[in-house]
Amino acid sequence: MDERAVFYERLGGGGFRATGHTAGPWSDAAQHFGPVSALLVRELERCEPAPGTAIRRVTVDVLGPVPVAELAVRAEVLRPGRSVQLLSAELSAGGRVCATARAWRMVRGDSTPVAGGPRETLDDPLSWPEASDIDGWDRGYAAAMEWRVGPGAELGRARVWARQRIPLLADEEPSPLQRLFAVVDSSSGVSRRARMSEWSFANTDLTVHLHREPSGEWVGLDAETTLGPDGGGLATSTVHDRTGPIGRSAQTLLVTPR
Repeated sequence: MDERAVFYERLGGGGFRATGHTAGPWSDAAQHFGPVSALLVRELERCEPAPGTAIRRVTVDVLGPVPVAELAVRAEVLRPGRSVQLLSAELSAGGRVCATARAWRMVRGDSTPVAGGPRETLDDPLSWPEASDIDGWDRGYAAAMEWRVGPGAELGRARVWARQRIPLLADEEPSPLQRLFAVVDSSSGVSRRARMSEWSFANTDLTVHLHREPSGEWVGLDAETTLGPDGGGLATSTVHDRTGPIGRSAQTLLVTPR
């Protein structure tokens, strides 16, 4: 892949232009929400930075398809506070708001004496074979990521590692939180219960709760999808870095035949 490749190009006035590497599985003209979520998180991280705090929960709501086009992103503090702050961001294209995000940012502290929880970890990503596609999708966003697939994958359940092959923006190292959001929206795709060529299972939202801050460039998903009989579905995952679990994600799915 071209070393100059990026998900977004900077424009004057603080705007961005999406490249073809953001394209999703449903249309080459619409972005996958991995890069979109990462760009929103970048804006949240840069919003009135507060030293000694960390983002603990982010919810992204999908208001419509995000075109592979010019974008504007902005963020604000909705609820200021010394210990807990609520942040908001929105992403728009052509004057239309396509996605919003809200995040709880909380003060860091020392909770080592009571720290604990499930400790099951995923195998090292380099011990798993690399996948060249996701259900036959091998372009756009899918090709811009490196995928490693664990053994025992079955319908509706998968364990994968992924990392970006290209940065979000030129000359800027993505933060671990941005890297996480570039991957975690793929939970429903990697644990799909139906072929993408036959069914659409687009998510209307993405919520991630974190019990500790992520680290490194690899993001692991222990993902599961459940589809109901009336057009609804739910995709969830335990999210990992190479040290162990770091949180949980959930996506509401709209399931329709293609």
